[in-house]
Amino acid sequence: MTTNLRQEERRLLYYIAIYLAVGVLALFLGEQELKGSYQLVISNHKISFYWFMIILSLGTVAAFWLVSAYWRLVRFKCDPYLLPIAASLTAFGLVFLFRLRPQYAERQFAWLLIGLLALVILTTLLRKLDWLADYKYIYVASGVLLLVLPIFFGKEQYGARSWLNLGLFQIQPSEFVKILLVLFLASFLAENGRFLTTGANQILGVSIPGIREWGPLVAMWGVSLLILVFQKDLGTALIYFCTFLAMVYAATARLFYVLIGMVMFFLGGTLAYFAFGHVQARVDIWLNPWPFMDGSGYQIVQSLFALGSGGIFGSGLGQGMPNLIPAVHTDFIFSAIGEELGLLGACAVVVLYMCLVFRGLMIALAAPNDFYSLLATGLTALMGLQTFIIIAGVTKLLPMTGVTLPFISYGGSSLVANFVLLGLLLNISHEVNEGNETKY
Repeated sequence: MTTNLRQEERRLLYYIAIYLAVGVLALFLGEQELKGSYQLVISNHKISFYWFMIILSLGTVAAFWLVSAYWRLVRFKCDPYLLPIAASLTAFGLVFLFRLRPQYAERQFAWLLIGLLALVILTTLLRKLDWLADYKYIYVASGVLLLVLPIFFGKEQYGARSWLNLGLFQIQPSEFVKILLVLFLASFLAENGRFLTTGANQILGVSIPGIREWGPLVAMWGVSLLILVFQKDLGTALIYFCTFLAMVYAATARLFYVLIGMVMFFLGGTLAYFAFGHVQARVDIWLNPWPFMDGSGYQIVQSLFALGSGGIFGSGLGQGMPNLIPAVHTDFIFSAIGEELGLLGACAVVVLYMCLVFRGLMIALAAPNDFYSLLATGLTALMGLQTFIIIAGVTKLLPMTGVTLPFISYGGSSLVANFVLLGLLLNISHEVNEGNETKY
């Protein structure tokens, strides 16, 4: 079984290698302005832009292939589709970083290697995840600490004070706190889900759980949101809130909690709108960006122009003008994809994320116990919600939140955190496949 899984995985990785090769060739043939504009220095020898692309592309393909070969060697029976999906999204990101910001492609490749190393370590040393359910309050303490640090020692970027400068590089602790939040919720809900479902009290005929059951959940949610408001990182706060609701609903199947959560969100959003100028500015830009097009609304206006000019088939890789959008390599990289690959290319990216969510939910449904099931559900919801929120932001369906597009946008903390998330999902799928093999 292990051999068949890894063969299917490597077969899909070959297609990703072809995509990278086509992307590099398209940039070589179509993007004349980049010739000689960027050089990589290795051991005092300068390497041209195209050799730089070829080296990083081959390194990316080799890195993913070696991970798959290693899993076959150690008989790791994980889902064969999750790694190729992540590799294809990463390839999308690298091709567009080559196109937009070559220097960031170099850094992204370094972070990719770190992320894959974390993935290998996680799938080697932490295959059994049951013991993680015993440390739920450690996740709370660690998460609060990681969120507090940027308030006092953090660096503000793009209106959010959520970065820690460690000298050689910067990290965004909130990217890792999201995983801690899911671990806490999965362990707490696996233990108390029955009480949250049945309830200990009756209010207007509706069963309500006691404070012992819902108190720690609301406290964790409230503390996280308050700290994130002080950081002005409201995009991450929205992801936390939506993941919280998704996991509570998955554990209880009660719409009552979702309705109460939506009311809380509406009230909290209204208060934040009047209390924080940063929130008010983003909502005003969302409602009507055109009066602000020379200032704070410039990004979203240029994003709409880029998506509109792409049409169905796009202007062609390297033939658009996505660099008119500030921070196009991070928050607005989906706009660049829509402009140069058109509606079809943008839909292809969305379909890849849908496949990732589908595989994650399938793993959750087949999980051997409640903790595994809730953990897989939470991790999948986290990935899907973050994708939806950023794509909705750049298309003006929602206010712009400033979160990264998973695996595609430039960002070391985000990329490594996503591979940690992927590793946890793969470990659960290994347990599922190993259990199915034992049955037969």
